[in-house]
Amino acid sequence: MDPATMTSLITALVFVLLVVVLIIKTAVVVPQKSQFVVERLGKYAKTIGAGLHILIPFIDRIAYKRSLKEEVMDIPAQTCITRDNVSVTIDGVLYIRVMDAKMSAYGIENYYIAASQLAQTSLRSAIGKIDLDKTFEERETINASVVQAVDEAAQEWGIKVMRYEIKDITPPGTVMAAMEAQMKAEREKRAEIAISEGDRQSRINRAEGLRQEAIHVSEGEKQKRINEAEGQAREILLVADATAEGIRKVAEAVNLPGGPEAMNLKVAQQYVSEFGKLAKTNNTMIIPADLAGMGGMVATATEIINTAMRKGGKTAQPAQAEFKVE
Repeated sequence: MDPATMTSLITALVFVLLVVVLIIKTAVVVPQKSQFVVERLGKYAKTIGAGLHILIPFIDRIAYKRSLKEEVMDIPAQTCITRDNVSVTIDGVLYIRVMDAKMSAYGIENYYIAASQLAQTSLRSAIGKIDLDKTFEERETINASVVQAVDEAAQEWGIKVMRYEIKDITPPGTVMAAMEAQMKAEREKRAEIAISEGDRQSRINRAEGLRQEAIHVSEGEKQKRINEAEGQAREILLVADATAEGIRKVAEAVNLPGGPEAMNLKVAQQYVSEFGKLAKTNNTMIIPADLAGMGGMVATATEIINTAMRKGGKTAQPAQAEFKVE
């Protein structure tokens, strides 16, 4: 190969290499959800988004590359002091997103470090305002206060703080033991209260049952007495009606022929029968001084019956006479 041909070949190769370098320097492909910051001669020129872009070779350059996706930052564990002077170790996770690539590049040197430090500072401030017992209950409030504090400052950096989450809260060992003892006592207290409430309700139920039983028993006794009284009243009425009917029939029989003689005989028999009973039931027997007076007594009884009949059939209760020999 002659020298002229060799020179031409070398020149062609250099030209091709130059074209390749120019293409590499001028053509830029930006991925989806990303932004590149372009500087021209060391000064901000523009921000380019996803797609193919042609730059001026040796003048424009890609100074910063930013992802617009949500990023997760692990906040290192740190010791915080609560309002009641108890030291706790807390770590968390911060979620941020670049909203403006230019501001994130020129607004702050390193927004990762800035956001992490500000989150730790805000967390210490939030923990210092509450007691230890509240740190476990007020996680949502603590998270919101950290997000608010960091987001206010991050607006100048073109950063949006999405959320902050506490991962672990670790009190000292002695505090943990005291908290466990407190929780045990609280559970025992609730158990005792539950038992006492159950016993109280049981006593109330038993008392109510006894009260209802007493009411039902008294109602039953009341009804029983009413029924007995009604039965006795009915019995008295029936006996009275039967007695009246018997007296009427006796009166009717006396008015018949031979009725008075039969009545005298009946009274005499009754007198003798009752007099005979005295001999059976008593050791001492009282005998009338004048046995002949028996006929007089019979006559007297007969006269009483006749008088009652003449008065219109009104019933007179027979009087019990006691005979005694002086």
